[in-house]
Amino acid sequence: MGRVRRTARRPVVLVSLLCVLALFAGACTDERATSDGQDSADTVRRKPDSSHRDGLPEVFPRPSQMHSEGEDVTVEGTVSLVVDPMVDPQTRDLAVRVLRGAGAEQVVVREPGNPVDEATLKIRLGNRWAPMIRKELQHSGLDFPDRDSDEDLEAESYAITVHSGQDPAVVLGGVDAAGAYYAVQTLRQITSSGRIAGVSILDEPEVPTRGVIEGFYGSPWTHAERMDQLEFYGSVKFNSYVYAPKSDPYHREKWRDPYPSAQIDQLRELVRQAAAHHVRFTFALSPGQSICFSDPTDWRALVGKLQAVYDVGVRHFSVPFDDISYTEWNCAADREEYGAASPRAAGRAQADLLNRLKRDFVDTHNGVGPLQTVPTEYSDTEATPYKTALRRNLDSSVRVMWTGDGVIPERITVDDAAAAARVWDRDPVLWDNYPVNDFDATEGLLMLGPYARRQPGMTEHLEGLVVNPMNQAAASKVVEFSAADFAWNSSDFDPQRAWRAAAEYLAGERLSEGNADTESSGETVDALMVFFDLNHMAPLPDGTPWLAPAPELRERLDEFRDTWEAGGQSRQRAVAELRGYARAVADAPEHIREGTAEDFVADVRPWLRATDAWGEALLTTLDGLSARAAGNEDTATERFRQAADLADRAESVHTVAGQTRPQGPVRLAEGVLDEFVRQAPEM
Repeated sequence: MGRVRRTARRPVVLVSLLCVLALFAGACTDERATSDGQDSADTVRRKPDSSHRDGLPEVFPRPSQMHSEGEDVTVEGTVSLVVDPMVDPQTRDLAVRVLRGAGAEQVVVREPGNPVDEATLKIRLGNRWAPMIRKELQHSGLDFPDRDSDEDLEAESYAITVHSGQDPAVVLGGVDAAGAYYAVQTLRQITSSGRIAGVSILDEPEVPTRGVIEGFYGSPWTHAERMDQLEFYGSVKFNSYVYAPKSDPYHREKWRDPYPSAQIDQLRELVRQAAAHHVRFTFALSPGQSICFSDPTDWRALVGKLQAVYDVGVRHFSVPFDDISYTEWNCAADREEYGAASPRAAGRAQADLLNRLKRDFVDTHNGVGPLQTVPTEYSDTEATPYKTALRRNLDSSVRVMWTGDGVIPERITVDDAAAAARVWDRDPVLWDNYPVNDFDATEGLLMLGPYARRQPGMTEHLEGLVVNPMNQAAASKVVEFSAADFAWNSSDFDPQRAWRAAAEYLAGERLSEGNADTESSGETVDALMVFFDLNHMAPLPDGTPWLAPAPELRERLDEFRDTWEAGGQSRQRAVAELRGYARAVADAPEHIREGTAEDFVADVRPWLRATDAWGEALLTTLDGLSARAAGNEDTATERFRQAADLADRAESVHTVAGQTRPQGPVRLAEGVLDEFVRQAPEM
């Protein structure tokens, strides 16, 4: 059964303590997702402040513990950065860039024990247990266990203390190299122009594996997109990327064939990029469609393929058996070995292969992490003959992926995760099929809603959480950003807050090295939130929405209808009240084109084109309704005709061939915006 981790409970206690303290100031509110996993992001017009709810700086993912140390520390002149040998070069270089961006004229880097430089500010970065770092952190009042405590900190944990005064200091300590890297990633978020926030932070992840699995059908990401994604993962404290694109022929159909040299070179570069950002690059090879489990030749082909990528630096492997048939064997030898084809026999055969790989490859190769797999029955928690056979025979060290209570689950709860842990006799890794848009019901959709209906605390029964993204890599960051916040600290997770923070990231406000021009990007953030709302819908396989289309716009249109139906002068007031938001819809594409990165703009270009037309259609519809309210029916009729033409233009926009699967007309705010424009002439 899955183990119980202390870190999954600590943030809940922390939130309760903070609320008790905040009650004295009347400031305590509960912004977390509801306990049953419902989507609190369906509450519209909620725009969380960019500052922390307790007056502290906002950090993503939200730390386990953070409290004020008083005044901020000024960054100017020469800064001395003392770095332990355990800190890797990329972490040190990131710290230097952050400090220079904050206003340091010079950053002098040195090792502990060297003479102290004349500096206006001294910063210590290194091992949590180094004497000077330990002393400073103890003075901060953080609830840090002793080194010999039974409650050892999780891997990747870190602590920060920033205090001003006569001898200001900044101390960052990690329990390992990844923890030190994450400490600097947090430093960049508490640093602004000329200052570092006076805070102390103790932080540790709730779940060991957090990241993304490129496991969709359709056009795989480009090499440049993967390189960018890996850098992004490090910035949001994701530590895992699984390479498993279904349309890479060498991953699935041609699994026996060696990769061409050019692709091997790219894999080598990806492995290095992942390591530089403390991301585990996991290579997945999917032989299930054609493998003969009993054939020595296939065994040699499988091991040879894994060895080839091991030689370029891969140290984490997955052999999935998802999306295959287990009703027939691929060779007569398997029938002789395992009997007639059946789910139970398939479970035994897969377990035998995975156990052999664990014993003869994983255990014999230096530095290789636990083997992963995706079972053929990868959803629900029913104790089937297949699951029973795989569970009983599979080595306990092999990690199993699970998609929730369904391939595309409407929600995932603590009970779901606990049931899955019982069925597999181990904590599973959640393969979350959101925001993936490669199935029929997602034709023409862009998934830009919040990471929602995942119940806080379910990480206690999970070994990991990875999201399956969209064909559009840069656009997938909207959900990836929020999922990273949830995976690190689900107990203090607020879907709406994280959703807006993702917009701030895309507009350049979040995770910048040094000062960000928040005023100039404010219009872009607001435009993105309008655009996100238009692309809020997420469907189940049968097309039923589990995230409702355009909830913000829907509520505004419902309010309009209520006011309009009152008649008289109320009708012009209804038009005036809605026109501002209609103008925001029409203007959003231009703000996004001007204020976000080109890769995001390229990903969402068809949806921006459709929004251009729909925004004008909405404004023109309001012109028609205003004319009708004024008694000018000829003008109203003409405006409604123009709006219908604009709606036709919007509905003619298609996704880009070769970039999206499935192909089709762009859909946004479906059943909300289109219905209003089409039905307005009857009002």
